[in-house]
Amino acid sequence: MQFGLNENQEFLRDSARKFFAGECPIAEVRRLMETDTAFDAKLWAKLAEQGYTGIIFPEELGGVGLGIVELILLMEEAGRALLPGPFFSSVVMAGALVDALATKDQKKKHLAPICRGERRSTVAFLEAEGSWDLADVRLTAIDDRLQGEKLFVPDAAVADWILVVARNGVFLVDSKAPGIRVEPMHGMDLTRKLYSLQFDNTPAEKLGETTALSRPRAIATAALAAEMVGGMHRTLDITVEYAKTRKQFGKPIGIFQAVQHQCADMYLETESARSAVYYAAWALEHHAPDAAAAVSIAKLYASDASRTVSNRGIQVHGGMGFTWENDLHLYYRRAKASETMFGDATFHRERLARLTIDVEALSAQRA
Repeated sequence: MQFGLNENQEFLRDSARKFFAGECPIAEVRRLMETDTAFDAKLWAKLAEQGYTGIIFPEELGGVGLGIVELILLMEEAGRALLPGPFFSSVVMAGALVDALATKDQKKKHLAPICRGERRSTVAFLEAEGSWDLADVRLTAIDDRLQGEKLFVPDAAVADWILVVARNGVFLVDSKAPGIRVEPMHGMDLTRKLYSLQFDNTPAEKLGETTALSRPRAIATAALAAEMVGGMHRTLDITVEYAKTRKQFGKPIGIFQAVQHQCADMYLETESARSAVYYAAWALEHHAPDAAAAVSIAKLYASDASRTVSNRGIQVHGGMGFTWENDLHLYYRRAKASETMFGDATFHRERLARLTIDVEALSAQRA
């Protein structure tokens, strides 16, 4: 197992950091989050030019053909920049799902345009139960028609297609199809807009069965955890810089042990989360037997750590940390929203327990 990054991976990470710093500075993030959709067509076109919209997809579909580790590195830098808009929902959530479930012809029709940056998509999963457990999905397609409601769907207003997870499969719906209504919802993260979807006998195209959801869902969960790590690291950087410049009693507050301990704890949480995420990416890339467990460990650790890092960053900043002018609260909002997305720490601890019981049961049967 190689824990270090190779030369190409380091180049991708460094070039992505420069790209986001130049094309998506925090002033641009603030401008976009004030819009109705947090989407900018020019920025999306530049993401496509870099190959980011097709990073893990086959070259014959217009993708770049890189691996999951490269995706995780890109998402970490996107999280550091607080990238607004539908990149995660379209490329990671929907793209990975289409790649896993669709036929060859469906991929040419629906995945290739995503790779080229010509189309955008999202995934509708949650319902009134508000659970990321497939057992709580109630919406059922009848004769390839959808009737019901989905909640907290990211970036639905700018999606050309919507992938709807139903009890009897995953269905693709044209965003302009008859019988679909998109309504904005209030969300914690101002850079990732949420919507409710109502379906009234809406025509849909079946992509595949929900039994094939596990891998694309694991990829999306690991990518989200990587984005959280990037946000944690940027929160740490902002906090350390503030501790160096903010003076109290004529001295920088960074010289006080209480502040140093806060920053040290933030660093520990961030690096530990990064290690867990990198291993999950490696395990998924190599189809390791413990890949599912590694993803849950990464997400539960990132969920807890991002909350801790955000809270400590706010504390070091004191009253300034709560002001609208301070950028820290934007990362705090993203961290809180991502904490529950694809399951919070409690959800993944329970999943780990089930995985452990299943492994022990299988070992007992073999014995």
